[in-house]
Amino acid sequence: MGSPLTLIGLPIALGIIMFGLGLSLTPSDFVRVGRQPKAAAVALACQLLLLPAVCFALVLIFQLPPILAVGMMLLAASPGGTTANLYSHLFRGDVALNISLTAINSVIAVVTLPVIVNLAVAYFQPGDTKVGLQLTKTIEVFMIVLVPVGLGMLVRGLKPGFASAMDKPVRIASILILTLVILGAAASSLDVLLANFQALAGITILFCLFSLSIGFIVPRLLKIERPQAIASAFEVGLHNATLAIVIAQSVLHSPEMTLPGAVYGVLMFPLAAAFGLLITRRRAGAAG
Repeated sequence: MGSPLTLIGLPIALGIIMFGLGLSLTPSDFVRVGRQPKAAAVALACQLLLLPAVCFALVLIFQLPPILAVGMMLLAASPGGTTANLYSHLFRGDVALNISLTAINSVIAVVTLPVIVNLAVAYFQPGDTKVGLQLTKTIEVFMIVLVPVGLGMLVRGLKPGFASAMDKPVRIASILILTLVILGAAASSLDVLLANFQALAGITILFCLFSLSIGFIVPRLLKIERPQAIASAFEVGLHNATLAIVIAQSVLHSPEMTLPGAVYGVLMFPLAAAFGLLITRRRAGAAG
């Protein structure tokens, strides 16, 4: 079931991260997508349709145990995290598009995440029929994801000066909290994590690289501008591992299901940095 620290601490940590996301959002971020419909639609299609299919194929190829298979599908169903905005900024992506996609993805995930998790449970049958996200648990996901974001947006609307002043400190705090959440999840199931790390490292590395590549290549093939494609790559490629961990631990009460998110959460940072350097160098080489 997890310790009281993880059961209470994880949702609070995610709440702070999502509140910080809300502080950076305005209604215009949702409206902006209407002005860039193609880039947004392609990124969302990659995120919501292609990635679950890719993840499902990887899970079958790697023959993961049922509970870890559902954990991987939970990770695939999680929206892009706030880390995507940071990487997009570092590698000259369209950060405004990132912010818009994160906002819309977080809303859509309230519907798509329970659907994908329940389908995964039905297919893999991890032995506990109560693992799925029923209506009450779906409402918990809604509360975990959207309520803190809504509060952050409300503060931004009422006190824009305060929200601007808090943006950088909350962003830094979010990255620190994200790291602590991943380490905490790993520590709470350390024996199981070490036993499964080798099995999970390969699939999480491939899933991260496929996610980043799909998010970049598909928009470019469809003639979407490079900055928007970079934004899409990081939005599609960097999943909200914290959300996956919190839902597995606090909503589904399955510490083992947190393991894919914990392993992915550690490995995604260097993989995303390497991917960003690769596409930047290729661009520099082409320019030269």
